[in-house]
Amino acid sequence: MRLADFIEGNCEPILAEWVTFAATRGVAGQAMDRAALRDHALEMLKVVVTDLRTPQTDAEQKEKSKGLSDSPPEEPDTPAEVHGAGRAESGFSLGEMVSEYRALRASVIRLWTKACGTLTGTDLEDLMRFNEAIDQALAESTTRYTEDLDHSKEMFIAILGHDLRSPLSAVLMASQFMLETGELGEPQIDLTTRIVHSAKRMNQMVGDLLDFTRSRLGSGVPIVRAKMDMAKVAGDAVDEMAAANPESVFEFKARGDLQGEWDSARISQVLANLLGNAVQHGSAKTTISVTATGEAKDVVLKVHNLGPAIPAADLHGLFSPLKRLKSGEIAPGASSSLGLGLYIAERIVTAHGGTIDVRSSTDAGTTFTVHLPR
Repeated sequence: MRLADFIEGNCEPILAEWVTFAATRGVAGQAMDRAALRDHALEMLKVVVTDLRTPQTDAEQKEKSKGLSDSPPEEPDTPAEVHGAGRAESGFSLGEMVSEYRALRASVIRLWTKACGTLTGTDLEDLMRFNEAIDQALAESTTRYTEDLDHSKEMFIAILGHDLRSPLSAVLMASQFMLETGELGEPQIDLTTRIVHSAKRMNQMVGDLLDFTRSRLGSGVPIVRAKMDMAKVAGDAVDEMAAANPESVFEFKARGDLQGEWDSARISQVLANLLGNAVQHGSAKTTISVTATGEAKDVVLKVHNLGPAIPAADLHGLFSPLKRLKSGEIAPGASSSLGLGLYIAERIVTAHGGTIDVRSSTDAGTTFTVHLPR
């Protein structure tokens, strides 16, 4: 009996084993009823049967082995994709979902070989096609599972960041008002000042979380372009970082035409993140230099610090989210405590149509270079 015919005629015994196995998959499986455990297994078996009965050329087989025949994003969801989404929503772990496919594969092969006895040449061909179909379904389920899980995580971060804004604003305004009244004595002034600085720091971290989720959920980091002087914005950013880090030495140089249309608040954020990174990872008591140079079509910003070189292995993913280099203290004003500072800087620069890169060596130090079209 050909494998496609066997599966079509024995769906219920196969699904019975599927349900029995799925019910043992952790707390989520134990809490689900029979219908939920079956999910889209029957539809997936029908897809496998259709695939087995569809003639396949060597070229098509090669494409399938490389994942080139997976369902395109614009097409309706396959049963395997819906299954992956359902398992993610039900609380199955990725390992538990993958084990379902392993059990399904084993059940079909065991029941089929038991019914057929000795396998022939065509049976071996069917077996190979069956494995390809199961692998494709597994790939589709896994992709949808991870996409939905990542989306849920990012939505949680977005909601958390948004909900933290209001209580943080209340703490910040109240503590600033207490300082402005002039009625506090010591040590209340010192303690309230710490509250203000901590609240500002937390507020910036919340802003980083919101920027992160905007960029990851598709809308991107928002920018509002307006005419501005890069020399003034960069100079102000350096002054602010110097005030927050009196133990560090900063140097700013500007040359050429630095007029253009950018989002001044976002450019300040880029510079604050790069300067904070330089303070955090640079050598103590060495000069951190910032240069702004006007060129024909763009403006080039450079932030340089001396200190240990960034390991070559870290350079490739340096602008990835939640990426942190090993370091000690967190610099005031820097957003690297979440590992989002460089990622957000890169997203802001990209939103302006620009580029950012880094070069680092023990002798020359580390230099971040930003190109921003006017």
